[in-house]
Amino acid sequence: MMGDRPSPPRAMSSAPTSSPSVDKVDGFSRKSVRKAKQKRSQSSSQFRSQGKPIELTPLPLIKDVPAPEQPELFLKKLQQCCTVFDFMDTLSDLKMKEYKRSTLNELVDYVTVSRGYLTEQAYPEVVKMVSHNIFRTLPPSDSNEFDPEEDEPTLEASWPHLQLVYEFFIRFLESQEFQPSIAKKYIDQKFVLQLLELFDSEDPRERDYLKTVLHRIYGKFLGLRAFIRKQINNIFLRFVYETEHFNGVAELLEILGSIINGFALPLKAEHKQFLVKVLIPLHTVRSLSLFHAQLAYCIVQFLEKDPTLTEPVIRGLLKFWPKTCSQKEVMFLGELEEILDVIEPTQFVKIQEPLFKQISRCVSSPHFQVAERALYYWNNEYIMSLIEENSSVILPIMFASLYRISKEHWNPAIVALVYNVLKAFMEMNSTLFDELTATYKSDRQREKKKEKEREELWKKLEDLELKRGLRSDGIIPT
Repeated sequence: MMGDRPSPPRAMSSAPTSSPSVDKVDGFSRKSVRKAKQKRSQSSSQFRSQGKPIELTPLPLIKDVPAPEQPELFLKKLQQCCTVFDFMDTLSDLKMKEYKRSTLNELVDYVTVSRGYLTEQAYPEVVKMVSHNIFRTLPPSDSNEFDPEEDEPTLEASWPHLQLVYEFFIRFLESQEFQPSIAKKYIDQKFVLQLLELFDSEDPRERDYLKTVLHRIYGKFLGLRAFIRKQINNIFLRFVYETEHFNGVAELLEILGSIINGFALPLKAEHKQFLVKVLIPLHTVRSLSLFHAQLAYCIVQFLEKDPTLTEPVIRGLLKFWPKTCSQKEVMFLGELEEILDVIEPTQFVKIQEPLFKQISRCVSSPHFQVAERALYYWNNEYIMSLIEENSSVILPIMFASLYRISKEHWNPAIVALVYNVLKAFMEMNSTLFDELTATYKSDRQREKKKEKEREELWKKLEDLELKRGLRSDGIIPT
């Protein structure tokens, strides 16, 4: 089991990333595709066949009938709300749509304040009503054309009803009278599987409600916890290795962050494997920026639970380090700083060499934001204390890059930051700093001497080639 007590989900935000720009899509300009996309900003897969208008028989308000009759009326209203309307036809069934909306509002209020309504007969009717409304085939996603930075997501047209159904279900799950022992007959693995599929909805409002619903189910139903973890694991593996498309990754990671926080110690092997085999590879996908904040939070939660996982995590990040995307490099550097903020000194020693070789490469990056983000590590007091304790190892790794940048970098802000880092190193270990300076200068002199010798050799070769050419042309006698 993942833990006995899931903590409340921690709200996070993640910055969107842009897809690679495409000038033409099947002969149409990218701009025209976006316009077409915006025109269908509302979509719904809840259609009914064209036929007679839907008629619902109005029922009295629950509060207006005697208390003994209220549970039965509650069930009748649940049954009425199983009716699903076509919201893509904006003019159809207006009166009945409004009646259902007001009934759902009444049900939300009723489960919030009433007592004694949750009879055993109510459970299947509640789950049936919720299932009829929320479980549906999602509209196909134009993932190839969708640009999260520029395009609006496709919103669910039936949201006026759908939102109230989700609100009702959450209040139902949170009710003091709610009995998981009865509900587990109806909220089962099939129900959870359908719920997880809905996380691919483009509508962020729906994903936010789904996040709360799934978290409540995880907390209430101990028997479903392993199944939920396994299915999230499968969604992530499919996302990383097959589709690279799933809208609800950030929300699922947010739920996982609170679950990890409640892990019992020592961590089970399955949890450690999930970290190394699933969470670390999630860093490789193109759309990382859409869920990176939540992913980094999960990683840090694991390391706070078990510091011995630090080495495989950092080596995993170094293995998947982005080679051609500066935006992702900045994200990786930010995540590494979060990890270093909680790292134990004994674990730091194990990874300092490969880690600072990568940081040295980042400091040397021609992209100034990458270099700047790496140099900001020296503004972190805890990281500075770790560097100072291990300066004899770290300084030789960093020195050549820092010294060269201080003389050659095009950005004055980077040069200023490098000077501050060099000054800090000099104060940490002046003897080693002086030795490295002398070695660097002598190495540079040797390199310059070799370079000059190479240039002279090439010049001699060019002169010989020129003379050979002149002889063959008869200009110079042989």
